[in-house]
Amino acid sequence: MFLRNLSAALLGCVLLAAPASAIAADRGPSTPEERKQALEYIQHFMANPLNPALQPEKEWLTFWMIQVPDIHVHVCMMFDNLPKGNKKDSQAIFNAMFFSQIAYATQNLDKQNDLQAEYQAGAEGALKVYELMLKSNPKDRQPYLDDLIQRRDAGTLQQWVKERAAASCKN
Repeated sequence: MFLRNLSAALLGCVLLAAPASAIAADRGPSTPEERKQALEYIQHFMANPLNPALQPEKEWLTFWMIQVPDIHVHVCMMFDNLPKGNKKDSQAIFNAMFFSQIAYATQNLDKQNDLQAEYQAGAEGALKVYELMLKSNPKDRQPYLDDLIQRRDAGTLQQWVKERAAASCKN
């Protein structure tokens, strides 16, 4: 539920600001410098997802993704059972998924239509951030995400992502 609200809020902000096609029409494709900056910001976030000082970087990434016409990320709500009590953790995990997908798309400009690989990158990024957050708050374990880590470690996460994307993502 939280992710649906977060997605609606994110999309609402985008739609209120301006239609994405109008924003993209005002500028050209991403530059190598911007792509490098995006990847650096993503690394900062992935290393310290709860750092409030990274808010400007997270905002830059989100608006940059909306603006550039040559890089596309497909938001898919694969994780519907994220932490219920701690909205900050849920938001960090969602951001990790989204930013990991941006990183994949930025590093693979020639594979913009490989949604399976993009969703896989998002799922793996979300799990990395979850594991990082657990190091500082071990009591915040989430059985849903623990199960996905077990799937990853057993080599079955890719199949789960494929099945979940087929069921949850309208491409």
